[in-house]
Amino acid sequence: MSAAESPAPGAPPGRGALRRNLPPARRFLAGRKRALVRLGGWSLLESAQTFLGGYCLAQALDRGFLAGQTGTGLLWLAVAAASILGAGPPMRGVFTQLAELTEPLRDALVRRAVRQALRRAVTDPARTDDRADTGAVSRLTHQTEIVRDSFAGLVLTVRAFVFNAVGALIGLLALAPELLLVVLPPLVLGIALFLATLLPMASAQRSFLDADEAVAEGVGAVSAGHRDLVACGAQANAAQRTGRLVDAAERTSRVLARWAALRTVALGVAGQLPVLLLLVATPWLLRQGVTTGALAGALTYLLQALLPALHSMMTALGAAGTRLLVVVDRFQDATAAPVPPKVPDPDPEKVAEVGSPRGRCPSRTVPAVEVRAVTHAYGPDSPPVLDQLHLTVRRGEHIAVVGPSGIGKSTLAGVVSGLVAPDHGTVLLGGEPVTGATAQDLADRRVLIPQQAYVFTGSVRDNLLHLRPDATSGELTYAVRVLGAEPLVHRLGGPDAVLDPRGLSHGERQLLALCRAYLSSAPLVLLDEATCHLDPAAEARAERAFAERAFTDGARTREGALIVVAHRLSSARRADRVLVLDGTTPRFGTHEELLTSSALYRDLFGHWQHTPPPAGS
Repeated sequence: MSAAESPAPGAPPGRGALRRNLPPARRFLAGRKRALVRLGGWSLLESAQTFLGGYCLAQALDRGFLAGQTGTGLLWLAVAAASILGAGPPMRGVFTQLAELTEPLRDALVRRAVRQALRRAVTDPARTDDRADTGAVSRLTHQTEIVRDSFAGLVLTVRAFVFNAVGALIGLLALAPELLLVVLPPLVLGIALFLATLLPMASAQRSFLDADEAVAEGVGAVSAGHRDLVACGAQANAAQRTGRLVDAAERTSRVLARWAALRTVALGVAGQLPVLLLLVATPWLLRQGVTTGALAGALTYLLQALLPALHSMMTALGAAGTRLLVVVDRFQDATAAPVPPKVPDPDPEKVAEVGSPRGRCPSRTVPAVEVRAVTHAYGPDSPPVLDQLHLTVRRGEHIAVVGPSGIGKSTLAGVVSGLVAPDHGTVLLGGEPVTGATAQDLADRRVLIPQQAYVFTGSVRDNLLHLRPDATSGELTYAVRVLGAEPLVHRLGGPDAVLDPRGLSHGERQLLALCRAYLSSAPLVLLDEATCHLDPAAEARAERAFAERAFTDGARTREGALIVVAHRLSSARRADRVLVLDGTTPRFGTHEELLTSSALYRDLFGHWQHTPPPAGS
């Protein structure tokens, strides 16, 4: 199936979904004509069984038992019994052909869900900050199973009704044409009433799924940001927002229940009213020459064939059918590329007084990083973690970020790297805005190493060259040597040895990730506590290597920049300047200047001086 156009403004969601999904549905079925023909062939045998059930009973009564011919009556009943016993092979054929339809549909939707999740991750990297794409997970798991089960049930029940109705109506016509005058009108009326509810019910079903997905995403966001919510005191606000999502889901489920009630009325008109009218019209039918056996056969057709098949079909169309239409339409909608959020320009009057030390102007070259009046909070009523922050990092500069746990250091790293979209403000990397940049654009401009370093099964070389596959062997060897990873690579068996991530300590993973970042051609390096599992000597070596790192772009070499979210305050001693986040007024300056101007920095430094260093990993 392919993506279709978005619904027109004001169009009913159910009608728009039907219009969008009919062409791909026709293409899907057209590609499986052979399975459909075989399914129809097996179903014709079911029609024959339905026809024989009522017709044989009528003949057994009229020509057998009521006429005093017991043997003839038993013979007709034996024919009916044989048709019932012979239903096994046709049903086996029906389910075999059903699998030929449902499994390819499920496989296609799984592939589509994976493509959509990858496309969204590439075009909107800010969604990967601390939130899983729970909508994609729902489409990949829960919703694909809904489609398969709903489609299978729909095919089975609609097929059963159509072929049972054909057999029953032919049987009624063969017994007495007058029977059709009584049975057909309420049957057609009930089916028409039911069909009229399908599109509104599809709209209600879509609203229900939207609300259900919003609840899943909201709860996932709260779970992922639990630590930050507690640190910011935003628990009540998060609970209020989640409660609103749950209330919306409850309202949509009530609307869906009302449409289900109307579907029950339609079932009564189509399924129960024909039986009632047949009983009421019995005297008239007898006067028209309709036999007792024909009346018994008509009741058999209604009660044993038409009514159960009709009930199953209406249930499937009313629930599984609308659910199928809505879920498939959600797969269509998810193909649209997300629009990056528009970040307003900063207000110069509200820019915080955080910038170059001693009021010096930045370098005349374009700064490596510019953070202009950035504000970010974890909820509309929560205090901002970053509040009108302004920061300029020059090319070749080494910056350390320090502050208490939960104060926003990692959030700042996410904002600068483009993984977290700020509520207000602008972030520039090398003079270019982060907002709207693709994942590849961001990868060319910065590399971020988080606290939990990621390595994958493969060779050591594959892991180290992951961000820059075209690096030479000499560059790889130099990166390993300058970061002190030679003993580790030697122990693992060399660059071509197969790496098992389970056999590495946290410190060893961090060391390999640092080598990978060093080889990257991105000018900006962000280390978000990426050395916390290294011993102090290895940490100092890594930070010095990145601070002196340069990379080549064509024929000219440009200086990079280094931002370290510090795990130990020794990182601040090595930095050119230090940013102190305290939740109110950030301070920016050299180590010596901050010892004079920032009480928090003095406290942190004094605590660090009197705390013995932890053992290395």
